[in-house]
Amino acid sequence: MSVDCCSNPSDQRDACGCAIPENTVVTHCPQCNTKGSTVELETVKAMVANLERVQPTSYRFCKSPDCDLVYFAEDLSHHFVEADLRERVHQKHPDDGDILVCYCFQHTPNSIRLEMADGRTDVADRITALTKAGRCACEIRNPQGSCCLGNVCQITRRLVSADNVTH
Repeated sequence: MSVDCCSNPSDQRDACGCAIPENTVVTHCPQCNTKGSTVELETVKAMVANLERVQPTSYRFCKSPDCDLVYFAEDLSHHFVEADLRERVHQKHPDDGDILVCYCFQHTPNSIRLEMADGRTDVADRITALTKAGRCACEIRNPQGSCCLGNVCQITRRLVSADNVTH
């Protein structure tokens, strides 16, 4: 007798519509199947506008720009889209120059580009120094729940190659 993955009576469904057994930890976005990164409850609480909807559970962050979901509960009981948050999310709009890429020190791709007007930027060095001085709060302020420096460096490299400047 074969077991049908869709025969489980659970109300929760994965991206293909198959039932997900209770107590299963879902690590991939139920909408786009991108692997979600773990994000602390503290981050979700800081980002979600209406805290009534936040549950004491484990969450994942979906970075895919092609997906509406930002956070999803690992038990798939609920999720949050960007409209539910206090901030727009850089990863959901990687080509938008006006969305923060550094949420602690208020850098956007356009502000980095403006610094490059003289041919270079030291934004990554400044962020590193401020982080070492204990003045960042990326784990709370950044929707991805971790340091923005990788995103800032990626944006800077992209701008350098597009504008042919140094950093």
